[in-house]
Amino acid sequence: MSVTLDHVTRTVDGIEHIRDVSLTLESGTLNVLLGPTLSGKTSIMRLLAGLDKPTTGKLLVNGKDVTGVDVRQRSVAMVYQQFINYPSLTVYENIASPLRVQGKPREEIEARVAEAARLLRLEPFLKRTPLQLSGGQQQRTAMARALVKGADLVLLDEPLANLDYKLREELRTELPRIFEASGAIFVYATTEPTEALLLGGNTVCMWEGRALQIGQTPGVYRRPQTLRVAQVFSDPPLNLVGIEKKNGSVQYAGGIAAPASGLYSPLADGAYRVGFRAHQLALANGETDRHAFHATVTVTEITGSESFVHLTRDGSNWVAVLHGVHEFEPGQTIDAVLDPNNVFVFDAADRLVAAPSS
Repeated sequence: MSVTLDHVTRTVDGIEHIRDVSLTLESGTLNVLLGPTLSGKTSIMRLLAGLDKPTTGKLLVNGKDVTGVDVRQRSVAMVYQQFINYPSLTVYENIASPLRVQGKPREEIEARVAEAARLLRLEPFLKRTPLQLSGGQQQRTAMARALVKGADLVLLDEPLANLDYKLREELRTELPRIFEASGAIFVYATTEPTEALLLGGNTVCMWEGRALQIGQTPGVYRRPQTLRVAQVFSDPPLNLVGIEKKNGSVQYAGGIAAPASGLYSPLADGAYRVGFRAHQLALANGETDRHAFHATVTVTEITGSESFVHLTRDGSNWVAVLHGVHEFEPGQTIDAVLDPNNVFVFDAADRLVAAPSS
């Protein structure tokens, strides 16, 4: 089965929510919609579900136009950010409810509920009501109800956003296993680049209603086609610095000059912007093949296994992530270094012209 959005737009009260989006989703795939709040993720899901109709463009299933088909006639299931369960029903009855609506025989209901409960690790809780469950167990119940329906298209709209950190991490590691066990098309919306990387599959980078880049998740992360895609797929925010390439050397904004080595070497003379993620910025350690900057520490966040060092340099705010515990005083000056082989280079039109090889 394939589901296609064909040059779809969605305008409400003169405001464009979706702008000329085209994408095709295939059976057995996981497709992550990655973007900030109000980038169009939920609007895409509502179009796919049939809850909204596009202003222009078509929705195709296996090449057939189903744009006007009623949502009740579509093979779609949806899991929302707020886990929604029937409070008076047991976990078993919550999971079984769509099968009862479909009029399935008792034996089939029992078998399918048992399989969904096994996949979602809900077997010990089938006789409990939702109020007797943790937040993670309630969300797994909602997911089980969506899976047991046997829908061809399963939509998950930031399903882990309202869970605490520990529960999110637990479910993130379980979801790929759950998705793999189903042949459905899964569409998963998130604002978090880390979540997209953990889930894998394909990623659609969204910004202001546009699908900026579509591809396998590792490929989009490693080779963002534009500066905006790199920014969407970076957390902490992408660090930036301007450069001028001229006569075999690179002049950084702020006055530092260095030989045009690494990815800078083949660039034509001209102005560029260099982007680098927090893990691509290190502390000076005496190496000579890197380009060093004097920067001022504003704050250090220690998360346990990592330290996030917030810096200012020449009016720009940067973040470096360091493994282990590192303590710096606010106002302290440190030397931050870049590897010219480990940066993203964008031209004047913000298009990627150079990226790390891996």
